Amino acid sequence: MQRSTRREIDKIYPVCCALVDDDAWKRIVAGVSLEKDNRTIEEEFTVYVRRLGLPGFLPELARLERVIVETREMSGPPEVMQHDINPTLHLVEVSWSGLPELIDSGGNMSEGQPERREEKILVWRHPGSEQVIVRPATDEDLLVLKMVAENIRPEDVAREGNLSVGVVDWALDRAVDKGLIIAPRSLIRRDLEHFPKGEGVDGAFFESPFFTVQWHITQACDLHCRHCYDRSRRSPLKLEQGFRILDDLRTFCKSRHVLGQVSFTGGNPLLYSHFFELYQAAVDRGFVTAILGNPTTRKTIEKIMTIQKPVFYQVSLEGLREHNDYIRGEGNFESVLTFLPILRECGITSLVMLTLTRNNMDQVVPLAGKLRDLADSFTFNRLSQVGEAIDLPVPTPEEYRSFLDTYLRATARNPVMGLKDNLINIVCYERGEELFGGCAGYGCSAAFNFIAILPDGEAHACRKFPSLIGNVFSESIAEIYDSEDAKKYRSGTKVCVSCPIRPVCGGCLAVMYGQGLDIFEQRDPYCFMQSPGIPASER
Repeated sequence: MQRSTRREIDKIYPVCCALVDDDAWKRIVAGVSLEKDNRTIEEEFTVYVRRLGLPGFLPELARLERVIVETREMSGPPEVMQHDINPTLHLVEVSWSGLPELIDSGGNMSEGQPERREEKILVWRHPGSEQVIVRPATDEDLLVLKMVAENIRPEDVAREGNLSVGVVDWALDRAVDKGLIIAPRSLIRRDLEHFPKGEGVDGAFFESPFFTVQWHITQACDLHCRHCYDRSRRSPLKLEQGFRILDDLRTFCKSRHVLGQVSFTGGNPLLYSHFFELYQAAVDRGFVTAILGNPTTRKTIEKIMTIQKPVFYQVSLEGLREHNDYIRGEGNFESVLTFLPILRECGITSLVMLTLTRNNMDQVVPLAGKLRDLADSFTFNRLSQVGEAIDLPVPTPEEYRSFLDTYLRATARNPVMGLKDNLINIVCYERGEELFGGCAGYGCSAAFNFIAILPDGEAHACRKFPSLIGNVFSESIAEIYDSEDAKKYRSGTKVCVSCPIRPVCGGCLAVMYGQGLDIFEQRDPYCFMQSPGIPASER
C-alpha cells in the first residue's frame, strides 16, 4: 500500500498537526494512505484519542479540515438564471461546537476550546475568490438554503412566519453577500448594440446591481427656492396608490435581479401626510431607503430611525449664508448647519448638494471648507435652466472649465468634496487617472438604473427636466422601462457614441435641454473633450 508523505498530510490537516505533539502525530499518520481512503486519518484519530488521551474533538476537526481542502479544489459556480445554492457548499454536522473558531485561530485555544455540543457547520468558497469560509450555520442560513433548495417563494415564507416580505428578501440578500447563494446577474445592463463600449472602461459600468426610484411623493414644500425646476400643481398621491407603486417596483426589481432603492423627495417629502406609512411600506418590501429633503427635527429623525435608517439624507445649500438665503429663504443656511450634526449623531450619512450657477461658483470651495467637519459628502450639479431657474445666470464653458480645475485642486485638501458631474471624467481621462461613475454611477443614468416618479404618477427619465416616459398609474414600471421612449433617453446623445469615456459620461441632458439643444443629437455645451471620436464640428 502506497503511503502518503508527512508533508502531504500536514498540508491537509494543519490545525490537527498543530494540536498534537510530534511523536503522537507520527504514530497517527504512520499508516495513513490518502490514495486509499480520504477518511483514514479521521479513523486513526478515533483510535488514538482513546489510546493517547488526545482531545475528543480531533476526529471531527480532521474531517472538517478534509472538507476544506475538497472545497478549495472545486470549480467555481456557474452563471445561474435563478437563485441557486453555491455548488461548493458543504454542510458538516458535528458533535463539538467551536471547531470553526479553532480553525480560524490556527489551533490557538487560549480563548477557549471546543465543547461537546451538536452544531451544523457550513464550508464554502466565496464566488470570485479562492477564500474558503468555515462558519457555524445560523437559523437564517438554514432557512434560506431550504427556500432555495425547495423553490419556496419569499412571500410564502413571510406569510407563514408572519413577517414582512422585506425581512425575507434581506435574509436572501445576506446569503448572497456571504456567497452561500448564487444570484443571477442583473438584467439592468447597457444595450451594447446601441451603447458605446468606451476605451478601457471597466465592464462594471455597463451593469447595475441596483435600481433607484427618486419618488416625488408631494409637491408641498416649506421653501420656495429661486431655482426650483417644478412648482406646478399636481394631483396628490393617494396612500393606496403608493402601496401599489411599491408592489410594482418590487416585482420589477425581482424580475431584473437588482436591489431596489426608494429615494423619498418632493417638494419636502416629510410634508406628505402619509410619509411614515409610505416609508414603512417601502421598508416592509425590502427596499433601501434614502431621503432628499429639508432640515427637520431630531424627533422626526429618531422616528424615521425606528423604521429603518436611511442610507443617506440629502439637503441643499447654494453657497455661503447670504447667497444661500437669497436663493432658498432667510434662515435656511443656519437651519442646515444646525441639522447636519443631528444626522451625524444619529449615524446617518449626510449629503449636501449645491446647484452651480455663475453667481455661486466662487463660493463652492469656501462652503466646502465650512462643511468639512459637518457633512459626509458635498457635491454639485450644474443648473438646469427649467422652471423658475430659467433666468438664473450660468457660467460660460470657459469659466466652468476653470472652475473644475479649482474644485479638483481643493478636493485633494478636503475629503468632504465629492465627484459627481460627468464632465469631471474628462479631466481624469486627460490625466490618465482612474475614471469614476459620474452622476449616478453609470454616467448619465437617465432611464438606465434610475427613474423619477411624480405624485400624479408621471415617470420621467430625469427629474431635472421634462423627460416623460410613462405613468405608473396606467402602466407597469417594466412596461415604462422597456418603452421606446425610455430606451431613447438611456442611449443619450448620438454625438457621444464614439467618445472613449461615454459609459461614465454622456454629459448632462438636463443642462442641454435648459439651453435649448436637441438632447438626442447635440452634445453638452460644457463638454471640453478633445477626442478623435468627436467630429471637429462638434468640439
